[in-house]
This record gives sequence, structure tokens and C-alpha cells, in this order.
Amino acid sequence: MSTSDKSTLIIHHPYTPPEDFLAPQPGIYKASTVFFPTVAAMRSREWKDKTAYTYGLHGTPTTYVLEERLCTLEGGLQCLLVPSGLAAISLVDLSLLTHGDDIFIPDNAYSPNKALAEVELKGWGVTHQVYDPMNPEDLARRIGPRTRVVWLEAAGSMTLEFPDVCELVRICRQANNGRGVVSVLDNTWGAGLAFNPFDLNGDTSLSVDISIHALTKYPSGGGDVLMGSVITRNHALHTRLKLTHMRLGLGVGANDAELLLRSLPNLTLRYTAHDRAARTLANWCLGRSEFAQVLHPALPNSPGHAHWSALCGTELGRAAGLFSVVFDPCYSQSQVDAFCNALHLFKLGYSWGGPISLVSPCDLASARQTWPTHVAAGCLVRFSVGLEQVEDLQADLAQALDQCIKSA
Repeated sequence: MSTSDKSTLIIHHPYTPPEDFLAPQPGIYKASTVFFPTVAAMRSREWKDKTAYTYGLHGTPTTYVLEERLCTLEGGLQCLLVPSGLAAISLVDLSLLTHGDDIFIPDNAYSPNKALAEVELKGWGVTHQVYDPMNPEDLARRIGPRTRVVWLEAAGSMTLEFPDVCELVRICRQANNGRGVVSVLDNTWGAGLAFNPFDLNGDTSLSVDISIHALTKYPSGGGDVLMGSVITRNHALHTRLKLTHMRLGLGVGANDAELLLRSLPNLTLRYTAHDRAARTLANWCLGRSEFAQVLHPALPNSPGHAHWSALCGTELGRAAGLFSVVFDPCYSQSQVDAFCNALHLFKLGYSWGGPISLVSPCDLASARQTWPTHVAAGCLVRFSVGLEQVEDLQADLAQALDQCIKSA
């Protein structure tokens, strides 16, 4: 190249750094355009098997590394990254469903999952049914030849009941005279740590087909990243999802991937801390007369405790840092709202998994087809326990109860 123009010289500078640089964190690669050395390489490079790079949307060294580490976390073989947990749900539905198909969603699912089926999927000619996740027979007798996908969630959204995941997966595998239907687990609560979705009860033949994960929660850990993943062990299924992923133009930013890679090494420590603090507070709430029920899978009287114990271990098994309470029916919604407003350390906010504890009053009646028989009547409030000192959080709950409930 012969030029004296500094702009051109800087843009096309020939220097490349040596390749043998190693550090605790992997390098961060930002790119839309990817260069090819020759036309032949441009025509022959394959991105779908991660053997090469073609365009930033299809993967960079940064996203490839993150995908492989997430596969290790959840026990999968293939991973796709998307901009949010809800985007992961949408990718699965859009890839696997078409006009005339039927999809099953548990009544305790993340509400936007239902909303997607009620509006967009319905508009495209896909029907949906809501089933009782705590009654596997309800699913078994209703699956039909048009059923293509069954969603699972453990533990359930807001009420945290724990279904018999193994039995639900068996039903999916045996459906339609053994042809089966695709089972998809929202594994955000388990985070790849509470149990292995692809190796249920130590039986690799008993596994979900797809695990989706809102990486926004525990893998991020900072409350500052939106991202999701779709993980499989079936190559054909992964390829179908990946092609839809490409056609929809789904991608994640390199800086967000960097934050996930930085947080993953301490995920187990954080999850354990959240878990221990949540159990301490849930057990404390059991002794408060203001609550008609405390919901946490590790509590012996919580719905589905036996299923949690069987899948996640004994009482020493893992559980996320979430629990919910149902206030005694004598307390009005306005009193419960005042309690939430009176909390200092627990902040009002959506999501969970970050360092700051959160509280959210839940309108369970509008979120479920019918009020669950295993949940007491009353106003429901969900807590996400952060990383504050648990004694401080307990004191915060106590002062808010004394101020707004006892004095009312």
C-alpha cells in the first residue's frame, strides 16, 4: 500500500498483536463486519457449526465462549443467545409452531409466555391450552395429535409450587403413541444449579428437549443485563432453532456477553448465598401471624416440596432466593400495599437475581385461570432476596409489618 494519508494508514495499519495473550477473562470481540482473506473463504465459511466466522450477528469468539460455558452450566450441547428471557420463549414458539398446531402452557408459567400464546400465536392460527402443572394426569389426558410443544416451569412463577418434572417429561415422551411432543423447560429458577434439566434424577434418557434461561437473572447477577439462552442436546432441533434465530436477526451485544462471562465464575457462590438467606427469611415468616401461608419449595408444607426434594436433593438441595407469602385474608390489599411501600431495603421492582432485594405484590387472580387450590386465600407478595445481611432484611420486614399491618 502506497499512501501518505494518515487516515488511510491508521485504518489499514498492518500491525497485529501476538496471539499468546492469556488472562482470567476472555477477550471481547465487537463486530458486525467480519473480514475474509479470499473470495473462496467468503463462499465456503460455515457459521452454523461454529467452525468459522461470517458476520457478527452469527457469532464472535466472545459469544461462542459464552455459549459453550452456558452449555456446561446446564448440561447441554448447543446454545443460542438472545436479547432476553422472553426472546428465548418467543424463539422456541416461532421456530417450532405453525398454523393448526397446539401448545400447552402450565397455569403457573411466567405470564408473558401466556400472553404470547393468547395474542400473537392465536393470530397465526396456533391454539394453546393451559394445564394444571401439579396434576400430571391433566396434561396426559389432554395432549392430542395437534400438540407440538409443552412448556414446563419449576418452580412456578409467583407461587413457587414445584411440579413433578420427571413425570411431566415422561408424559411428553410417551404422548401420541410414543411419537412424543417437544418439552421445553423455563430453567431460570434453577439456573443450571438446582438440577440438571438434561439429566433428570441421574437418568440421561429422561431429559427435557429444550431449556430456556433468562440470563438476566442469576447468571448476570447485577440487575443490569438483559439476555436469554436456548439450550439443547439434539442437533436437528438445535439446527431448526438456529436457522429461525438467524432469520429473525437475533443477537446480543459484546459488552453484555462480557458481563455474563465475568459473572459466571461466581454464580455458584451467589446462588448459594441467595438460597440460604431466602430460607432463613421464609422460616422466619412462618412464625408471623400476619401470613396465612409461606411458599418456598424447601419448606416441608410448601406445595410440591416432595417433588423438589426428589429432584434437587434433600433439604440441603439447592433452591433460588425467592419466596412468597400470602397475607391473612383479614388484611386488605391497601394494607398489603402499604407494607410493601414501608420496606426500606426491599425495593419495589420486577425481575430478580441481583444484589438488591426486591418485593412485588402479585395479582394472582388475574394471572391464573382459577385460584390454585394449594394456595391460601389472601394477598400474595413475592420476595427476591439479594445479598444484603439477612438480619438487616429480617429487621426491614419486621418494621414494615409492625408499622402497616399490626397498627392497622
